[in-house]
Amino acid sequence: MNQAYPSPRIDYFQVPRPLWRKIMKVLPKHKKHKRGGRPRIPDRAVINGIWYILWTGCQWKAVHRDWFGASSSVLHERFQTWQGLGVFEKIMRQLVKYYAKRRNVKWKWQAIDSKACPAPFGGEDTGRNPTDRGKQGSKIHLLVDKRGAPLAVFITGANRHDKTAAVSVIISIVVERPEKEQHLCADMAYDAADFREFLALKGITPHIKHNPRGSKNQEPEPKQPGLGECTYPARRWVVERTLSWLVKRRSIRTRWAKKASNWLAFVQFACAHILFNLAVSG
Repeated sequence: MNQAYPSPRIDYFQVPRPLWRKIMKVLPKHKKHKRGGRPRIPDRAVINGIWYILWTGCQWKAVHRDWFGASSSVLHERFQTWQGLGVFEKIMRQLVKYYAKRRNVKWKWQAIDSKACPAPFGGEDTGRNPTDRGKQGSKIHLLVDKRGAPLAVFITGANRHDKTAAVSVIISIVVERPEKEQHLCADMAYDAADFREFLALKGITPHIKHNPRGSKNQEPEPKQPGLGECTYPARRWVVERTLSWLVKRRSIRTRWAKKASNWLAFVQFACAHILFNLAVSG
């Protein structure tokens, strides 16, 4: 049984200690002031508070000081500072390297897909979701390897078509892509000639489910022999599974953050946790 799936007994109040050891390596160092004053809240307490909000989706001001030894204002201020410094992207990159060291990234077979999430408060990178009665929402675009380990994440408005963000997802990969045989699996939402050309330039063989109807501004393309979805066994399910792992966290399932960068930071933090679980448990 794959242990990467979050256990129902997970501690929402504390980041697992082995994961914390990886996170603390990329947190900015704090210089102690000689003037004295009130001692700084430890980063460990703050990351636990952010972890709690990630899983529960509660408001920042709903966190009591007694839970983590830090007020809600301190948690929010430290989160904004780290997000501005790109700390959560660094955490995800650190965990990708850790996963690669423990398990080796399975570059040969990759998969890409997206997940639309409601965004009741609107904000940056939101749009009317055509699959949710036109309500405001955002999309998570995710690229994973053969095991489902997240390698790249990108967010857009829910009204953006998957194929328009596909190139951005490939470019936003957090580690350097090696020059070796690579295949990419995707559903028919990515069936576009320009995306296939981009993959060819990157040396990636596409395995995209053919859309026989084409799009409104594009005539239907004939199905290319040898590149159809029936040539190889189904491999897209790994990205769908990883997306389901992500939305187990309520701050991701529903986007409460108005700033797109804040929501992306939560998604990157969650991806780091999934990478850690896959590295440890496979």
